[in-house]
Amino acid sequence: MQRIRRFFLFCSGAHIPMLERAPVETNKYAGIGGTIFFTGLLAALSGGYALWTVFSQWWAAILFGLIWGLMIFNLDRYIVSSMKKRERFWDEFKMALPRLVLAVIIAMVISKPLELKIFDKEIQAELVIMEQKTFKIQEDKVKERYQARLNELNASIDKAKKEVITQGARRDTLMLFAQQEADGTGGSRIRNLGPIYKAKKTDADNAARAYDTLSARNQQLIATYQSEIDRTDSTIKATIQELKRGALDGFASRMDALGHLTDSSAPIRYASWFIILLFIAIETAPVFVKLISPRGPYDELLEQHEYAFIMLKKEKKAKLTLETDERITIATAQSEKRVQEVTE
Repeated sequence: MQRIRRFFLFCSGAHIPMLERAPVETNKYAGIGGTIFFTGLLAALSGGYALWTVFSQWWAAILFGLIWGLMIFNLDRYIVSSMKKRERFWDEFKMALPRLVLAVIIAMVISKPLELKIFDKEIQAELVIMEQKTFKIQEDKVKERYQARLNELNASIDKAKKEVITQGARRDTLMLFAQQEADGTGGSRIRNLGPIYKAKKTDADNAARAYDTLSARNQQLIATYQSEIDRTDSTIKATIQELKRGALDGFASRMDALGHLTDSSAPIRYASWFIILLFIAIETAPVFVKLISPRGPYDELLEQHEYAFIMLKKEKKAKLTLETDERITIATAQSEKRVQEVTE
């Protein structure tokens, strides 16, 4: 138990021999050290998982997680140990404000990979939807490349069919006119097969022959156009099958999926914010503890030690100044003596 407490005291950045002279402060600094240690541990897990999602290499994830966790641990330890308790709270707060901002940034960075792990099932489902949308966009781009030619071919087919229909309607109309002339229900209203009927019958026969010729020719054109459409469709299908459809499983894709989930689902958005706020609270806890805790014996001892060091430094500087002035005075006197002797 003592080893664990001593380890947490080391994590807090406190000077242990001096802290032992103020034992009432050990629990406070042990708590601060524990918070710093577990923040570094969470950062290691977060960084390792983030690298695992990128490279899928366990050894790289462990190595990067350890380096990232040690870096965050060392940074938090430096932030807390560099804060000194003074007599005025607002002066302390102004000095701690940059450290609080840095702690908030660190908390937001280390919270994101853990959010990805917490919402892993929801993200996997969203990734499937994103993959389908991506594939659909790729297919649409392939189809768009050939769509102009397909539209042209379909328009040609429609035009050929309309020509046949128009000619067939003209043939039927002329045949109807000839029939009505023959039975007296139309035209001259005289029932006979006279010259008027023959002229109309000739027109109808010519229209029928023209219809047969046009129909045969357009049917051949339609078959040609349809054959080209089929070949184009086959080309489109083959091109779509050749597309590389890798699974969206990278870190950026997961972040994008998490963004979609938070935008579309209020509970997930609130949960995401709660996780971020939790990590901000954990990361800034040592700084706030240092700010709100009263000035204790350890702070007094530390200030006395710093003051003694400053005074010792000033004393050495003053002694050095006096010694230097003395040497200059002696050297000046000796020089003046030599000049006098030379003059005499």
